[in-house]
Amino acid sequence: MTPVRTRIAPSPTGLDLHIGNAYTALINYVVAKKHKGQFIIRIEDTDRTRLIEGSEQRIVESLTWLGIPHDEGPDIGGPYAPYRQSERLGMYKKYAEKLVENGHAYYCFCSSDRLEAMRKKQEEGHQPPMYDGLCKRIPHEEAIKRIRAGEKYVMRLNVPDTGTTTFHDLIRGDISFENKLIDDQVILKSDGYPTYHLGVVVDDHEMKISHVIRGEEWISSTPKHILLYQFFGWDVPVYAHLSVLRNPDKSKLSKRKNPVWVGEYRKRGFLKDAMLNYLALMAWSHPSGKELFSVKEMMEVFDLSQIQTTAPVFDQEKLRWMNGEYLRKIQNSEFRIQIYEFFKRKYPIEMIEKVLPLLTERMKTLAEFESLAGFFFERPKEYERPLKVTPLKVGIEALTESEWNHDAMEKAIRDASDKEGVQAKDVFMELRVAITGKTVGPPLLESLEILGKTETLERISNW
Repeated sequence: MTPVRTRIAPSPTGLDLHIGNAYTALINYVVAKKHKGQFIIRIEDTDRTRLIEGSEQRIVESLTWLGIPHDEGPDIGGPYAPYRQSERLGMYKKYAEKLVENGHAYYCFCSSDRLEAMRKKQEEGHQPPMYDGLCKRIPHEEAIKRIRAGEKYVMRLNVPDTGTTTFHDLIRGDISFENKLIDDQVILKSDGYPTYHLGVVVDDHEMKISHVIRGEEWISSTPKHILLYQFFGWDVPVYAHLSVLRNPDKSKLSKRKNPVWVGEYRKRGFLKDAMLNYLALMAWSHPSGKELFSVKEMMEVFDLSQIQTTAPVFDQEKLRWMNGEYLRKIQNSEFRIQIYEFFKRKYPIEMIEKVLPLLTERMKTLAEFESLAGFFFERPKEYERPLKVTPLKVGIEALTESEWNHDAMEKAIRDASDKEGVQAKDVFMELRVAITGKTVGPPLLESLEILGKTETLERISNW
């Protein structure tokens, strides 16, 4: 049996690991580990104009933080190193030349101006944008002379004019393309760098990738890859194309609407286990119907063929709900440490421990601790609305005379309210705003117990 080897091959052209790539990485990792195989990271950095410094490092860091460890990659090496395409250029040129020798590729000398004019004419004639094959007719000897004379060139795939290219997708079944509709794609650019199509096929073959699991946007490219495998005489890997994640309005994930980088979710206080659990549910459901489960539990029952082809919705509110569920599963002793470290030790851990029991039912992310509990550590500088003097005075008088525990404070406030003819709920609300600056927050009297009598009376007397 062929060892299962999966990979993700992100381009370091974004700020961090894209949430869509995180989803793809999870599925690749689960498939590999379910079959006791290897999961590989390969960096596709051939688009030199779009590279962002530090992107590769952040991609690897985000995968590590999520808990999707890799067995081979640019940072740890492996038996098929190097794992950056920019360090494998000689290999691509060698394979491209082999295709030319066998008649499966050819040299193209068309200028960008000619190609632009060709595409414009095709567009005006409502034709698909495809290379017209002009350089395919140049005799090989003439092409070599032009290259030796210093003329710039690219190398194109020589797609058959007739026939059909078919492949089986584990998720979508058999998919066929007429060869006459497949473009003679550039496989090697004039700067010696491969395009995605040549690079991905050569690398997947050389690294013995058994399963190519990627986004559905690559379906139309797959027949080109199948042809390359056939031209080289190599075994074709198993293909599976995942549906692209969408916003609730079915639009494509975009940073203009919601965060798209894993690092952003980490900064906002989402837990890695909740993130993975939610990503797992994007186009697949646990056979038992349960919504909360670990990657290990997913691995035990996961079947790639059960992934749905309908566009999965990445819903921020559903993720927040799930993250809240995971927060409530954490033991208080561990929870306090997570808060302490998340805010870079800004708040005393002893105070965090006292406050947390009042917040766990309300918090959905670690970051929300500050907005919910900030008043415990700093007096409010602003108030959501003006305070009403009469009920507040009743509250001050009641608390001044009260013992400092929940039941005693509640009784004192209610008794004082009855005596002064003020509604107790108004007194509680004015005390809340004076103490916290907000109209909504954790239980009031429990909060006052933690703040202490001196601090409480100073706040409500000096507002």
